[in-house]
Amino acid sequence: MLLEIPRILEQPQIDKIRELVDRAGFVDGRLTAGSAAAQVKRNQEMRQEPDAMRTLVRIVLSALGHNATFKAAALPLRMADPIVARYEPGMAYGEHVDDPIMGSAGPRFRTDVSMTVFLNPPESYDGGELVIRTTYGEKRVKLAAGDAVIYPSRSLHGVAPVTRGERLVVLTWIQSYVRDPERRELLYELHLAREALLGERPGEAITGQVDRSYVNLLRMWAEL
Repeated sequence: MLLEIPRILEQPQIDKIRELVDRAGFVDGRLTAGSAAAQVKRNQEMRQEPDAMRTLVRIVLSALGHNATFKAAALPLRMADPIVARYEPGMAYGEHVDDPIMGSAGPRFRTDVSMTVFLNPPESYDGGELVIRTTYGEKRVKLAAGDAVIYPSRSLHGVAPVTRGERLVVLTWIQSYVRDPERRELLYELHLAREALLGERPGEAITGQVDRSYVNLLRMWAEL
């Protein structure tokens, strides 16, 4: 499932992240890439200065923890510390799949869901679209500041070359309670139906049936 989520971050949170970036500076993004991805990765990432990283993690985790759409769609169990990535003119990220296992300082975890949160307006730079291959063809994503997109980490994807301005994004990866992307998509669609019925027809038998189906499918498919 490829899902765009509006307003993951509000403007004050974006402004605070940009302050952190200005203080910490950037390093070559290939330092955090796997051996295959490093061959096609041309970007910069915020230096992992401890105080700045703690603040970044707090901002992003708080925002995601309050976003009902993200929680219902990703079903997050574990999450990577976020990264801020910058693309300037001439920079791009060729087609790749994300590393299947992440985590070095703490427990390692499986990457099921990848997430990009855009930090600057799309009109402030040319190029820089997130390009994802899907079952239905190529999808190019370039969203408003604060908006996010999630998609299966196994997807072949990349970032188109930036030709003007600066592309600034927050990236993170999630291990989901539900490993299989098709099952996650089915659960998300059932969740939407369940929430609508609970709001509009709370006492009806059909609402109880959908509610039980969602809960028991999640119980059946969840991995802890």
